[in-house]
Amino acid sequence: MVKLKEMPPKGKYAMVMDNMKFYESFILPFVQKNLGEQAVTELKNVWEEGAKPVPENASFEGKYETAYGNWIWLVKSTYGFIRKRMGEDGIRSFERDEVEALKRKNASPALHLLNFIRLFSPGTAFAMTAKQMVYQLQWLTPYSVPELNKTKAVLDIPRCKILDFPDTEDICLVGCQSIYPTWVADQFKMDMKFKRQGNSCIGTLTPLS
Repeated sequence: MVKLKEMPPKGKYAMVMDNMKFYESFILPFVQKNLGEQAVTELKNVWEEGAKPVPENASFEGKYETAYGNWIWLVKSTYGFIRKRMGEDGIRSFERDEVEALKRKNASPALHLLNFIRLFSPGTAFAMTAKQMVYQLQWLTPYSVPELNKTKAVLDIPRCKILDFPDTEDICLVGCQSIYPTWVADQFKMDMKFKRQGNSCIGTLTPLS
């Protein structure tokens, strides 16, 4: 078992808030482009109906839990909104837009350095990327890391936090099992796979050859 650097509640809260801003930054333009300004207003109203205020005097753990529930609502209600108005073709188009948005969000000089390292030591580049990703993804759900080396990283998720909420199959199947694997393959040259059983899951990262 790999000793995992634990992300503190303050960090998880910051990650949730950052990801909510990220989702809003590409969801609203996507809806406006495909459905018009009125649809943008309707979706914002849906978001507001299900969002709960984050108490200022709460602990960071409490703030994280409230913000996490708001993030769940934002994402699952968006999938439902798009599917109702655009069908499955709309969901596929949304997937492509999110992948491109993730690539823009994560583009940085460090990524260019990583690509340079990959030329000479692909195993080192993979281990560096996997280690960072294993840390960053902690805001999504608790997990352990049985294996992390230059050729493989394994995440053992005993109970996915996302699936503790109702109507979150889209977040699992579209977000985790389709959008994220496409993104990490395109930008980080890694193969990401999830093997789900009920509410538990095993995630595996390996280098793309």
